[in-house]
Amino acid sequence: MAIRKIVKLGDDTLRKECRKQDKFDLRLAILLKDMADTMYRAEGVGLAAPQVGVLRRVVVIDIGEGLVEMVNPVITYRDGTQCGREGCLSLPGRQAVVTRPNVVKVTYQDRRGAFCELMAEGFMARAVCHELDHLDGRLYIDVMDRELTPEEIEGHIPEDDDE
Repeated sequence: MAIRKIVKLGDDTLRKECRKQDKFDLRLAILLKDMADTMYRAEGVGLAAPQVGVLRRVVVIDIGEGLVEMVNPVITYRDGTQCGREGCLSLPGRQAVVTRPNVVKVTYQDRRGAFCELMAEGFMARAVCHELDHLDGRLYIDVMDRELTPEEIEGHIPEDDDE
């Protein structure tokens, strides 16, 4: 399909709340495919629709265990905490330490509209929280514990030991 332009910090689209996706049609299928292709090309692990300029509640995630497409996702359960580094394709060159739940349960619809549920732990829980934040106009820099220096981005930080 097509590689879409990733919206960067400063674009108002990243700060807007997304609308529910009501139609499960060819346009949605194309959006999901384009988002996955764009995420893989940029070497990311997740991408939300507003990051490609589309204000819909749609995300794709692949932490190395296969692609997960989520339409209208909602976190219904959170447990524990984890603290680790995060970056974002919309904020290239930056990273921060962010505290997130260690376990989340998310309900969502697939590309055909069928309802699904996923229990995510560790890095997958972090990715789910990060991407779903985008759907509400929130970025990791809004919830970060601290931003990393360029030296810390290149090296080891104590929070890396928790993963």
